[in-house]
Amino acid sequence: MPPIRDLLPGFKFEKILNSDPQTKSIVLLGKIDEQDAIVSLEKSHFQFNDLQLNSLFESDNGVIGQRIRDININDVYHWGMCLVDQDLQTAPSAKINVIYPATETHLKKYAAQQYHLIKETPEAYQRIVEPYIKTMKGDRIQWVRNILFNNYEADKILLRDPDPKTGFVVLPDMKWDGDTLDSLYCVCIVNRGDISSVRDLNHSHVPWLKELNTSLRQTISKRYNIPRTQLRLFVHYQPSYYHFHIHIVNIRHPGLGDGIAAGKAILLEDIIENLDSAESKSYVSKTLHYVLGENHNLWNLGLKDHTV
Repeated sequence: MPPIRDLLPGFKFEKILNSDPQTKSIVLLGKIDEQDAIVSLEKSHFQFNDLQLNSLFESDNGVIGQRIRDININDVYHWGMCLVDQDLQTAPSAKINVIYPATETHLKKYAAQQYHLIKETPEAYQRIVEPYIKTMKGDRIQWVRNILFNNYEADKILLRDPDPKTGFVVLPDMKWDGDTLDSLYCVCIVNRGDISSVRDLNHSHVPWLKELNTSLRQTISKRYNIPRTQLRLFVHYQPSYYHFHIHIVNIRHPGLGDGIAAGKAILLEDIIENLDSAESKSYVSKTLHYVLGENHNLWNLGLKDHTV
C-alpha cells in the first residue's frame, strides 16, 4: 500500500461521518480511486518547550494583536480565540488516520449513531453474539495474524513473547501519535487464537492474566518512564475485532471518548478479580451490560430486543 502522503491527494470528499467536540476530531467519508475511504483528523496535544512558550506572547511574532479575537471579559476573566504557530516535526496541528479501502463495517463503526444499553444474557450470547463472532474471524482479522506471525509492523513492536500459548506482542496503537506521553496508547495482542473476547475467559486463565498484567505494566513503565500506577489496562466489550487484546493507556489521557466509558471498557484487574472470586468463575455464564450502537451488526441481528 502507498504511504499516507501519496493517498491523500486522491481523496475526494463526500460527507462528514462524525465529529466530536470532546476529542476535537472529525471523520470524513470520501473516495480514493472510486473506492470508499475514511479520513479522520484529531487535533494534537500542545507540545512546546519553554523557549517556544515564551515566544508565543512576544509583541513581534507572538499570538497577540491581529492573531487574537476577543470574545468577552468579566472581572478578572478574559477569553478569546487565537492562532498559534505550529511545526510538522515539533508541534503538528493534527493527527490523521486513513482507512482505505474502507468496508461497510468501517463505515458503520465511524458514522454517527444512536446508542443503547444492552442486557446480554448467557442465552443471548450463545444465540446471537457467538455465531456472529464466528463470522468475524478468518480473513477479517488477517491483519492481526500479520502482526503476530508475519513480521508486519515489526519496527513498531515494543515487546514480543513468541510462546504460542502465553505469548503476545505490544505495539503503539494507531490512535497515538507516538510522541505525546500524556496520550500514550498501546495495545497488547495475544498469540493464542482461542480467546475472541472477554466471554471466553474463565478461572483457568487467571495466572496467565496476572502475569500479563505485571509484564505489560513493567514494560511500558520502563520504556516510557511512566509509573506503573499511572497506566490503565482494559478490554472492550464488544471489541472492535474478535481476537483477544488489551488496551494500555496513560491514565491522564482524557480524549478517548467512550473508549474508557462504563459500558465499554472493563479494567483488567476487575476481570482477574471476577474470575478469581466469582462463583461462576467464567464470563460465558454471566449477564453483561454494555453500550451498543444501532450501526453495529449485532443490533439488527437481535440485540435490539435485549435492551435494559
